[in-house]
Amino acid sequence: MTTNNWAPDSWTTKPRKQDVTYPDPQAFEEVLQRLGSLPPLVCPEEVVKLRAQLRKVALGEAVLLQGGDCAELFEYCNDDTIRNKLKVLLQMSLVLIWGTGLPVVRIARMAGQYAKPRSSPYETVNGTQVMSFRGDNVNGYELDQRTPDPQRLLSAYFHSATTLNYVRALLQAGFADLHHPLSWNLDHVREDKRRGEYQAIVTQLIQTLEFMRTIGAAGDDLASLNTADIFMSHEGLILEYEQALTRHQHARGTDGPAWYNLGAHFLWIGDRTRQLDGAHIEYFRGIQNPIGIKCGPTLEAAELVRVLDIVNPDREVGKVTLISRYGANKIQDHLPAHIEAVRAAGHVVVWACDPMHGNTETSPTGVKTRNFDNIMAEIKASANIHSSLGSRLNGIHLELTGDSVTECVGGSMELTHGDLAQNYTTFCDPRLNNKQSLDIAFLVASYYQETRAKDTAE
Repeated sequence: MTTNNWAPDSWTTKPRKQDVTYPDPQAFEEVLQRLGSLPPLVCPEEVVKLRAQLRKVALGEAVLLQGGDCAELFEYCNDDTIRNKLKVLLQMSLVLIWGTGLPVVRIARMAGQYAKPRSSPYETVNGTQVMSFRGDNVNGYELDQRTPDPQRLLSAYFHSATTLNYVRALLQAGFADLHHPLSWNLDHVREDKRRGEYQAIVTQLIQTLEFMRTIGAAGDDLASLNTADIFMSHEGLILEYEQALTRHQHARGTDGPAWYNLGAHFLWIGDRTRQLDGAHIEYFRGIQNPIGIKCGPTLEAAELVRVLDIVNPDREVGKVTLISRYGANKIQDHLPAHIEAVRAAGHVVVWACDPMHGNTETSPTGVKTRNFDNIMAEIKASANIHSSLGSRLNGIHLELTGDSVTECVGGSMELTHGDLAQNYTTFCDPRLNNKQSLDIAFLVASYYQETRAKDTAE
């Protein structure tokens, strides 16, 4: 990848958005030096492996599933939360494999998604102006913890390392083996017809896995049924932290050393930080990691092409994932022009639909929520628009949790606005719970099954 006049700190010469001011600059610098001396969290070979898999996604040979918390909290680094999140991602991926007939590349918003952009650096709470909560790696949610503390960056590193270590241990121990019927309890689905449809899919999945074992899958073949690749991702928001974890290393099988962000496998640029002359674009253009770019209604098609030309001048297939987030009522106004512009410019990207951010609303009870029907409507609209233009929706990007929260209305549980107070725990944006996440997978799988059957009939 071409990185002329680039260095890990060249972003410091550019205008910054969403930066954090620490009251003690010396303490901040000491933390950054410590971070720079700590070992990487991932290895460059893993980054190269993901890059190869995303190339297949961009070419229509695989599907992307990316999901996890809006903003991770340090307290999510515990046994149950990690297990539940992994389980729902693995279940969703199996359902999507069944529906699309393609391998699924799994990327978790996990082990580092501790920072969040905010529309304002301050907010008013009980009549008092305080700094906004920027995520656990910047400040605390409690009002007496809102001052940015650089020690939280070190804590973020160690919580990420612990999460990664446990995920790897679980996968190595066979946690990805989900063929047991008890892993697929569908009692939450209230509508009989829908429960029957979901159960038919689950039965086929379990029968297929058992058939593979019966006909003699053994050794490496059997092991492949019990494990899975799960890559880690977060928004690359605090560039000082990202720079500290950027290392010049040689990945086996590549031509030579290069710059990798080894704090995650995949990073993305948010809708608020993709300015053409900004610090984030400058930093992202130099790293070898596959990267994401959030695309909202404010992004003009010509500007999108200019961003792609900067971060991927060599037009590497699958290097960039475009994560569209328009809203169900705006997607038709923006996605077609983006697809046409990217194609005309010769870029081959991964197209992922983020149906969460554009569909946030306020419930009658005064809390942020999202309606399941709008989320699903944007996914279907995205798939249909791509198909009508000879393109392909390559994946979905969801804010979800493996826990039984009540933050989004609708789904097979038929949650109402009155149900939100039962277990509304997010400190940022509302997430799909484990059951609603599976609903998405089942419905997307059914959509692709119907599409494939229609294409075959024609």
